[in-house]
Amino acid sequence: MSDNRNLIGELNPPLRILLGPGPSNVHPRVLRALSTPLVGHLDPEFISIMNDVQSMLRRLFGTKNTMTIPMSGTGSSGMETCFCNLLEPGDTALVCVNGLFGERMSDIVGRLGGKLVRAEAEWGKPIEPDALERALKANPARLVAIVHAETSTGVRQPLEEISRITKDFGALLLVDTVTSLAGCEVKVDAWGIDACYSGTQKCLSCPPGLSPVTFGDKAMDTLRSRTRKVSSWYLDLSMIERYWGEERFYHHTAPISMIYALREALRIVLEESLETRFERHRLNHLALAAGLNSLEIDFLVAEPYRLPMLNAVRVPAGVNDLNVRKYLLNRFGIELGGGLGPLKGKIWRIGLMGHSSTKQNVILFLSALESALSAEGVKLAPGSASAAAMEFYSHNEC
Repeated sequence: MSDNRNLIGELNPPLRILLGPGPSNVHPRVLRALSTPLVGHLDPEFISIMNDVQSMLRRLFGTKNTMTIPMSGTGSSGMETCFCNLLEPGDTALVCVNGLFGERMSDIVGRLGGKLVRAEAEWGKPIEPDALERALKANPARLVAIVHAETSTGVRQPLEEISRITKDFGALLLVDTVTSLAGCEVKVDAWGIDACYSGTQKCLSCPPGLSPVTFGDKAMDTLRSRTRKVSSWYLDLSMIERYWGEERFYHHTAPISMIYALREALRIVLEESLETRFERHRLNHLALAAGLNSLEIDFLVAEPYRLPMLNAVRVPAGVNDLNVRKYLLNRFGIELGGGLGPLKGKIWRIGLMGHSSTKQNVILFLSALESALSAEGVKLAPGSASAAAMEFYSHNEC
């Protein structure tokens, strides 16, 4: 008789409403795509799927760049891809730091043996163009790196002036769009972005595991004129472009099921249309803001710079951050993000990304938050937050 005492049970994770900083809830069509039969990574049918993904990614990034592909790995692999292909030891990189992900960029520059220069702003505020200009005057750089949507703070960084200054100083512009892509406008060509990376798990509502990247002509020229090999074999675009290009030369086994999933996620985005999708994110953000205002909960970020898909709000005085997040998870199955770094315990990060950005989730979250705040002893008028959001929706179709 076999001994079954050590057998692990069937996988049965709980259903969660993912309203944190990522991942977001995955569309059922994307989950179905993950379960479809595998083909080989050099199969003619898979090559056709790769072409579809590249074509749709170009539309989403707003670019005609040939080198537009999903890198294997999460958004951090896209970050490393951009830096390790564009920087050589001794090169100067100017990194704009106003949150955790600028800090991570800075770390990578040091690991690559580059010379790091920082242009900084307080967490919760955008990088001022004047700060960038001063830093570039003092430290000419090969590369300027900046985060479009800082996930740790909820700041949306205006990029047009940043791009102009970068070009005036002859540097490449590298942009992190992990949180913004498919949730608000990203215009790689129009904004003069030379290299850009994102992730699949946020506004694309695809599981984590791929990082879309795009490299323009100047970035590819920089790669091809390197004096040393790219430090990472796995992320070396000089080899990977041969697999995604006409040669289809084997580099590594592609994550086939994840590319199926990304293809379906991109189809969903483009079926909705970018304009409609961006407007949906914007309106749900404004409805949430109306509800939070009724509870006298303040945003961390000034209104012109707020992200619609990642809302950073201050924890009210006298309220325990962790207690509220545990209450929402245990009572309602809602995941909410806390603060990081200097903002730990001081803010909540409320994600309304992709498939999770719905009117139903906004109303449910506000009602659940009222319940959690009441449990913390906050005096409030029951139903006031959801009523304020519903009033907004009554005048704004979403």
